Amino acid sequence: MDKWIVGFDRIVKTLVGPVLVSRPLPEVKEGGLSEKEQQQSAALMRVNHSGEVSAQALYLGQSLTARRPDMKKMFDLAAAEEADHLGWCETRIKELNGQTSKLNLLWFVGSFTIGACAGLFGDRISMGFLAETERQVGEHLAGHLEKLPVDDARTRMIVSMMQSDEAKHEQSAKDAGGAQLPAPVRRVMRLCSYIMTRSAYRL
Repeated sequence: MDKWIVGFDRIVKTLVGPVLVSRPLPEVKEGGLSEKEQQQSAALMRVNHSGEVSAQALYLGQSLTARRPDMKKMFDLAAAEEADHLGWCETRIKELNGQTSKLNLLWFVGSFTIGACAGLFGDRISMGFLAETERQVGEHLAGHLEKLPVDDARTRMIVSMMQSDEAKHEQSAKDAGGAQLPAPVRRVMRLCSYIMTRSAYRL
């Protein structure tokens, strides 16, 4: 019962807030952004925010279906660390006068379902799914660093910090024995990510 209560609390905080961060963002001196640059940064951070909503749902589904206590602990730790990402993205979006995605509930429900299903296939598959997810997210963040305005130092710092955490989570999942997923599964994951990112960029 306790794990379901904790899970419900995470759902509320993810979708409604407030998100409490354990690592506050350092102050960064940045140059002024044009209106177009501000809109570009806000749209990219909206995509990242939706990705973090999905991550919270994914890890919750995997945690609830994990068979080994140490695996559950790893999913919960990853979710706690990525809650910082969620809070950072939300803060930056507000600073840029942007809006979070109107489709976040859809991303949450879909990702929770995927995470729970991955867990039902066993911990090695679930850990492999985590590793592949983090690998693809790392690539996605690297792409954002190329697209962000050069003078948007604060957003670039946030994305870089997120990228570092994702790499750590990927390696932890591999070290825990995560299985490499078949190529067709990885392609489907990439397609789902593409649909989400393109939709969140606009909505």
